[in-house]
Amino acid sequence: MGLLGDELAFGRALTTPEYESVMALGHRKEYPADAPLLTEGDRTGHVVIVLRGWATVSRTTDRGATRLILGLRGPGELLGEMAALDNHPRSATVKALGTVEATVIGGDAFRRFLATHPRVSGLVIRQLTFRLRSADQERSALASLTVLQRLASRLTELSRVAPSGPYAPSAPGSGHTGAVVHLAQDELAATVGATREAVAKALRLLRTQNIVRTGTRMVEILDPPLLALLAEGHRE
Repeated sequence: MGLLGDELAFGRALTTPEYESVMALGHRKEYPADAPLLTEGDRTGHVVIVLRGWATVSRTTDRGATRLILGLRGPGELLGEMAALDNHPRSATVKALGTVEATVIGGDAFRRFLATHPRVSGLVIRQLTFRLRSADQERSALASLTVLQRLASRLTELSRVAPSGPYAPSAPGSGHTGAVVHLAQDELAATVGATREAVAKALRLLRTQNIVRTGTRMVEILDPPLLALLAEGHRE
């Protein structure tokens, strides 16, 4: 399972001249917390490159009443490229987690740039392929893993995010000894395709085994190796 983008985000994979040329195509924009960068179903065609902050990617489930968080996107990530390339409605909603600063580029300008820069076009194709494979893995995990396994896998993944991210290792003096994931239980549920009640039950089990400690919008990882073993389905 994986919510995070490619290890080498689009913006960081560009050469300096390519980066400067791409950024010159658009304009800077700041989004407040919870503001949508892109909205599922919209027929807009622009792309967004995150410069600072993090955002969630989510879509409505088949039942329509709940949303499933598909990914977390941070600095350097390119968003909205599918609608820019195929002119179809947006397939997901991207919402700011905290303040997000980004460059917004019109779809026509972005397509013209790709047509004259084959290496950059190749990077976009690589990103699309990576995300397609990740989506396939997510669907497989939803079908084959228990809620406990999916939760353990997700917490393990998020606890390893780079220190600049919102799910970073705990800072000195914070009162926490392990990595801390700052998500509410309903948000965690949305990242693993489960109900809030099922995630709360799994967290209780992890707490009783002293694997995690929980608080308001916080899960502290106390035993990372054991959590990783649970994610893989092993038994102690």
